[in-house]
Amino acid sequence: MKITKEEVLHVAKLARLNLTETETESLINDMGNIIGFADKLNELNTDEVLPTAHAIPMQNAFRADEVKESFPREEILKNAPDSDGDGFLIPKVVE
Repeated sequence: MKITKEEVLHVAKLARLNLTETETESLINDMGNIIGFADKLNELNTDEVLPTAHAIPMQNAFRADEVKESFPREEILKNAPDSDGDGFLIPKVVE
């Protein structure tokens, strides 16, 4: 698929970009190459590939969500400039 100058200028306008003539010509070529690559990918047979499949085995990098002992409230509040024993007291900022 050939990308036209008008299409590049339209996308640039949507992105609020002011392109020079040289940048416009360069983007016509670059965007054409990207579309060409995507067209090549469309030629691949993906009938047997699951939509969420990965090339390598993946596993969650996050730790298990476990309930753990927290810091004592008194220890945390001793660093506060002002507290009421249950939480931090802060100056009112909205009238």
